[in-house]
Amino acid sequence: MNGPPLPQLVHIRDLVYQVAGIFQPDNKMTLLEDHCAKRMQAVGAPTLREYYECLTSRSMQQTEMTSLLSEITVGETCFFRNQPQLDALRNVVLPKIVDARDKLAVPHLRLWSAGCSTGEEPYTLSMLLLEETAAKLQGWTFEILATDLSEKSIAHCMRGVYSDYSTRNLTPYFREKYFTIHAAGLQVNSEARQPVTFVRANLLADEPANASGIDIILCCNVLMYFDVASRQQVLQRFHNDLLPHGYFFLGHAESLYGMTEDFRLVHLPSATGYVRSEKKNG
Repeated sequence: MNGPPLPQLVHIRDLVYQVAGIFQPDNKMTLLEDHCAKRMQAVGAPTLREYYECLTSRSMQQTEMTSLLSEITVGETCFFRNQPQLDALRNVVLPKIVDARDKLAVPHLRLWSAGCSTGEEPYTLSMLLLEETAAKLQGWTFEILATDLSEKSIAHCMRGVYSDYSTRNLTPYFREKYFTIHAAGLQVNSEARQPVTFVRANLLADEPANASGIDIILCCNVLMYFDVASRQQVLQRFHNDLLPHGYFFLGHAESLYGMTEDFRLVHLPSATGYVRSEKKNG
């Protein structure tokens, strides 16, 4: 796009920000225009002006905004994507949380995959925790809340069918134990699916059921879509939902440096995470 962005596109950009807190800077407006073009073709809107009317008309605004946000936030992921983070979670974080839970006499773990995309992350967590509760954590149970802004992604999650590319990091052990052969690739089996609940949710506006009292939150490669004010609002929500002993993880290339005082950085073997900073009175 040469020159300033089209006024109609700016109106759509502002509407997306108002609804979801996702801000598209001027240097990303061509990408936004491409996303809009796909949706314009789908709804039969020949111009950006008419597409904006679809986004604001009472009869279409909710469903069409959801569809546009699905286009904007689609991301690439795979199973066992960040192995050092998973190793730190399994070998350091889980024992600390289990120790804290033991003192509460509650042998149950709660995790939240916030911005779960097409489901590889929460299913990876499910397989990892199934291994732990069958060995070191016998007698423990767990549940995983997985949320995403995109209805298309949530539908993919619930189908649980993945291509060779998504499953490229699976070891033969996990492939054979937790997947079945499907015409389109591999499908997550019922054992790994059962602990995971998928919910479409807007992190800025929605409070998913059961999103409080969480031991571990993972929000990987999601906050980059938000501007500073929206990030701080989402981080405040995570702080409120995380238990005092809980841990918070970002993507391996992300950081909260200079963004919030709600979390304190902790160094783990080959990874980093965050714990809650307790609020100071006065």
